[in-house]
Amino acid sequence: MENMVDKKFWKGKRVLVTGHTGFKGCWLTLWLHKLGAIVTGFSLEEYPNDRMFRECGLSRMINDERGDIRNMGRLSEVFQKYKPEIVFHLAAQPLVRLSYEKPVETLSTNIQGTVNVLQCIKDSNYTKAAVIITSDKCYRNNEWVWGYREIDALGGFDPYSCSKACVELVVECYRNSFFKQAAKNVATARAGNVIGGGDWAKDRIIPDCVKAITAGRPIEIRNPHATRPWQHVLEPTSGYLMLGQKLFESNGYDSAWNFGPYPQSIITVREMVEIFLRKWGKGEWRDVSNTIQQPHEAKLLALDISKARFVLKWTPKLSVEESIEWTVEWYKKHSKESSYKLCIEQIERYEKS
Repeated sequence: MENMVDKKFWKGKRVLVTGHTGFKGCWLTLWLHKLGAIVTGFSLEEYPNDRMFRECGLSRMINDERGDIRNMGRLSEVFQKYKPEIVFHLAAQPLVRLSYEKPVETLSTNIQGTVNVLQCIKDSNYTKAAVIITSDKCYRNNEWVWGYREIDALGGFDPYSCSKACVELVVECYRNSFFKQAAKNVATARAGNVIGGGDWAKDRIIPDCVKAITAGRPIEIRNPHATRPWQHVLEPTSGYLMLGQKLFESNGYDSAWNFGPYPQSIITVREMVEIFLRKWGKGEWRDVSNTIQQPHEAKLLALDISKARFVLKWTPKLSVEESIEWTVEWYKKHSKESSYKLCIEQIERYEKS
């Protein structure tokens, strides 16, 4: 069967997740804990998008370690203490718009932070596999309609995109210089525009939609005609887990991988918001693109997922409509049910789908 996450494999595995308090990191950590892995998380003491992590009570379920990914000494302590067999590296400054305001922090966190993780993997006698999460924005954006393949040129107009392209090169450097000789398998993973319950970050479309609707005001859209590869957070997360297992068990998977949606899920911001409003049952939006000064953002963006489909046997399970429906459902139930319960229910539904 496709998209099967192997429960037997993950049970008892020592796994390190950097950036475990963020939106994607929290979903991954929850799923790993549910699978029976021994999870250690490493994140900043205070992280602006950790609301879901706190609400789920995850710090009581895992080894919750704190520190700056740029602090090599602190990160080394965590590696030496918990001896992870598999690493998922998600710690990053993840926002394009914020990268214009904080370019030095973005570049140092995303690039030097990754170098530190790779060096710790290199120096360990126990870490055998790692998945380094980058972004679909690591590609040199040509504003074309075709999906980017893993072999296409890297680039980066803004500091965030540039940092992710640099991470890809740094991983390739460590892979060729050190990891192949040491039988350590390290891959990079590039996802699309991920949506889902529990994201409260600033300047992201779903949190903006939820905040506007609950406040009774129109949703303000900056780039209504920009296309994005929308996908539910569980889609790439399942890919990360499948890839992590392959890297641990065998050779030949230590390369770059796209985990995006099918082409029909690549729609405009306007279309996505209109589906969101229809699923929510009320609300309206307005175009503010001509009323605010804003930095450059890509207009066309898509991923080619042929490699993951044919080699890993990973495929998207949810349409864009379903992805938005699951997301709306999570937020509408959030005031009455616990974040942990909502997440586990969706993980279990995804596993059965």
